[in-house]
Amino acid sequence: MLTTQSKFISGTYRSSDVTFLLKPIKLEAIDVASKEAAIQSGLRHYSETISFEGAPEAGYMEIFDEAMSAGAARMGREVAALARSISNQIKGPITLASLVRAGVPLGVLLKRALSRLKKDVEHFGISIIRDRGIDCNAMRHIIERRPIEGLLFVDGWTGKGAIANELERSFHSFSAQPPKLVVLADPCGRAWLAASSEDWLIPSGILGSTVSGLISRSILNEQVTGPEDFHGTVIWDHLTSHDISAAFVDNVWTHAVTALDQNNEIAQWTDNDRSSHQRRSREAINRIAAEFAVENFNRIKPGIAEATRAILRHMPQIVFLSSVEDAELAALLYLIRKKNVPFQVASEIIQPYRAITLIQRV
Repeated sequence: MLTTQSKFISGTYRSSDVTFLLKPIKLEAIDVASKEAAIQSGLRHYSETISFEGAPEAGYMEIFDEAMSAGAARMGREVAALARSISNQIKGPITLASLVRAGVPLGVLLKRALSRLKKDVEHFGISIIRDRGIDCNAMRHIIERRPIEGLLFVDGWTGKGAIANELERSFHSFSAQPPKLVVLADPCGRAWLAASSEDWLIPSGILGSTVSGLISRSILNEQVTGPEDFHGTVIWDHLTSHDISAAFVDNVWTHAVTALDQNNEIAQWTDNDRSSHQRRSREAINRIAAEFAVENFNRIKPGIAEATRAILRHMPQIVFLSSVEDAELAALLYLIRKKNVPFQVASEIIQPYRAITLIQRV
């Protein structure tokens, strides 16, 4: 065993659904303003700090429930289509490495779907951190036990491709082949396999730990994680009464089972798909960067999920929306109004995205 972990965790999921290759830690939370100042000044890397995660408000959860009503069936169908495509393309054992946190709900569902298709499949949750790379101890743990040829990385969606870049860079240490990234939505055209390119309201995208097993985003801080440890995570136990992680995947799974049993749809993602979406994504990001003289592109958070999470976790300067009438932007508009964040309707500027948040320069 390459790490000092004495036991493995599954968060609030079933142990058969996922094994998190993460080290539970205790780390004092700091306020968002202090965190942003430390990160943007270069004093701290974002992975060294954490801000407290509060419970979602009742009004926000009503919007989430509406998103589930509108999107659970689609998510289930797309899980089934992705699973069939993976089953057809990977002939040997399949190992899913979900990138925590956003990839985990999809990874749980894909693991169930591939098991139903009679595949030899295992599912891990692992950390990847921008500018720091993938958790090498977690990777070694996986490839000592499972063939690397069947290793797939899972994320919920792509934003502008920062994590895809990090994954490609990090994976070179383990294989001469490019990594295989699987997502539901790939508006920036960086995935090996995607169900679509559409920037749509994936329900799990607008919640944090309460739909991801009560784990925080991953932490890499030498005060709490050593060289032989997995990357760290804070377990947000105070949110136990608000946790819907298992209920969420069980709900979507009912739709996935129906799709697996009743149709033969297969997800297909071609080089032409990737190329065209890479170009459109790059143009949208560059337009925002030019208009606001943005030098640090990490301040630009494109896509419904990323734009929403940026308001929850950062200090937004402005949000660009495709429309205020778009029902799939309801959660984003709720946060904009609650926090008095400036916004602008700019559909043509932000295509192919339906929302982009620009974080304040501190």
